[in-house]
Amino acid sequence: MTKEKRKKSWDIWSCHIFCVTLPDVKIITPILTISGSDGIGSSGIQADIKTITSLGGDAMTVITCMALNDGKGMKWHRLHKDVIVDQARTIMDTMHPKAAKIGLIQNPQTIKAVRDEVIGCKRIVCAPGIFSSDGSQLIDDESIRAITTYLIPESTLLMLRCNEAEKILDKKITSDDDMLIAAQELKNMGAEWVMLRGGQLSEGRLTALLYGEGTKHFFTSYNIQGWKKHGVGSALSAAITTRLGMGDDVPTAIRNAHEYVHSRVVYAVSNEKQSLRAKDIYNEFISIVAEFYQKEHSVAFYADKLNITTRYLSQVTDKTVGISPKQVISNYLINEAKLLLDNSRLTIQEISDRLGFSSQTIFCKFFKGQEGETPTEYRR
Repeated sequence: MTKEKRKKSWDIWSCHIFCVTLPDVKIITPILTISGSDGIGSSGIQADIKTITSLGGDAMTVITCMALNDGKGMKWHRLHKDVIVDQARTIMDTMHPKAAKIGLIQNPQTIKAVRDEVIGCKRIVCAPGIFSSDGSQLIDDESIRAITTYLIPESTLLMLRCNEAEKILDKKITSDDDMLIAAQELKNMGAEWVMLRGGQLSEGRLTALLYGEGTKHFFTSYNIQGWKKHGVGSALSAAITTRLGMGDDVPTAIRNAHEYVHSRVVYAVSNEKQSLRAKDIYNEFISIVAEFYQKEHSVAFYADKLNITTRYLSQVTDKTVGISPKQVISNYLINEAKLLLDNSRLTIQEISDRLGFSSQTIFCKFFKGQEGETPTEYRR
């Protein structure tokens, strides 16, 4: 082959080289979870991996302990502090996770050491798991003090059950106002946002609260069995962490995570004969009532918030709980009124004002119509 032909052949070959189009490479968001190992996979590291992966994240893990159930009770095997720290350091140095969830750590020295490793992560969700779903305390009081000292001040979002908040603050939470006060105190400890959940302040419903940056938003559900299911809290915190890592702000992350957990976990125990769509609307209705009950009592207001007609809202509540939306609102008001009558020193007038009634007379008439006695008689 002549020199000229060789040059021409190389020009053609080089053109092919530089015209190759590389396939698009999808970057998967690295999300870190630090928690215990649950061999059955319904909570802990295993469940977090499922949740993070399902939402499109790349799960990174630091195992802090192993839970074993031999049928006679739960046994815990804690990993040594250095082993836990080495795991965290390696992942932080090599994978640079976009968000980190800090779950169960059962040693105060380890809590501080883990904080020192993950402090550079911009989005930290602290969900320490002080109590199990059955109410058993999983960490000692010294570790709880370490959480308040080292983890809460670094938290983008602090997630606690109401009984865990009671343990940290050493006070009872018996009303919505108590939840607000507790959330404020926890935020004052350094957390940017606080989410309290699992507050069964009235019979038949659960309440959660998101608090931070001028926001106080209540969420309410009557599906107590679903939201108290083992592993729901773990799934919710892992889902929120994943969404934060993907760029959501805290309220958006919680909304997206709630939708995921609501459909994938909570209603796995629901009655299949009922429409999931109706339940979704109903639960959203209750959440809006929890937010606005102190100002608005009309069905039309809540239907408008849901972008549906009052007639359709009536069909939803009748199908889901067998009562009218007006009665749902009334039940909520009565429950709150009873809590205030039972647990506060507010006067009847002050309770009437707080619940959004235009006068004490109208409040007393409403209360007697629902309960068969006046607020004063009830308080006696």
